[in-house]
Amino acid sequence: MEGMHHPAGFAEMWSPSVIVAVVLLGVLYFLAIGPWRTFFRDAEPVGIGRKLSFLAALLLYYVAQGSPLNYYGHNFMFSLHMLQMAIVYLLVPPLVLLGLPPWMLKPFLHNRRIKPWLKPLTHPLFSVMLFNMLFSIYHLPLVLDTLFQVHWLHFVYHYLLLATAFHMWFPIFVPDPEYSRLSGLKKIGYIFADGVLLTPACALIIFANKPLYAHYSSVPEAYTFLDALNDQQLGGVIMKIAQEFIYGIFLAYIFFQWYHMERKREEEEERMESERMDAILAHGGN
Repeated sequence: MEGMHHPAGFAEMWSPSVIVAVVLLGVLYFLAIGPWRTFFRDAEPVGIGRKLSFLAALLLYYVAQGSPLNYYGHNFMFSLHMLQMAIVYLLVPPLVLLGLPPWMLKPFLHNRRIKPWLKPLTHPLFSVMLFNMLFSIYHLPLVLDTLFQVHWLHFVYHYLLLATAFHMWFPIFVPDPEYSRLSGLKKIGYIFADGVLLTPACALIIFANKPLYAHYSSVPEAYTFLDALNDQQLGGVIMKIAQEFIYGIFLAYIFFQWYHMERKREEEEERMESERMDAILAHGGN
């Protein structure tokens, strides 16, 4: 692991390029929901909840990819690397999707050239399988060690995983009724299935009886407070616990959203039935 023994500079620890990218995305977002809103058909004001969701996604992405967490996770501690992955792939995409108003995505989702391809590609079964397959492949020892040796290849795989993470969360949080193919209960089942598919990769890491990754096995003890095996097992535990915690939050969100919609539907049916009975009684009185 060459280049790891010299003190890290500001650019290595705080990644100015990531700061610029995050700030630029934030500026573009607020321009789009503000002065540029007139360019979108049926655009409406964006509530504080969506704004906070998008800002939280940007902040979390920077913490994971631009702060010292990235430097130490990439170079020294597998456990911190797994924390990065939990934040970037399991938390950032749903927060971004929750932050985007439907009218912002509508021109893309309903583009006549894109739509015929996008609808089958965003089928829930394909969406949940693709990310988890790539996530599992990433954690094969030969693959991970190769990616860490070839910087550009690691960069490409990272953004491929990020794209498929958005793809995975798309059926749950897509802000467009035409693409929302899952009912509330099916969304809950989808998240449970996602958690099951993520488990084998975590189990491989947690229950391994030897260090799997040469990249982290060669880290000098001065840079970590754990040996390679314990650090590796801790990484698997962190990913699994983070996944359970994050999925639990979104399960609760989906459940209460579904419950609220069901109650609203029942109240509407009761109101219509009451109006029908009132009309019958009024007609009978005449």
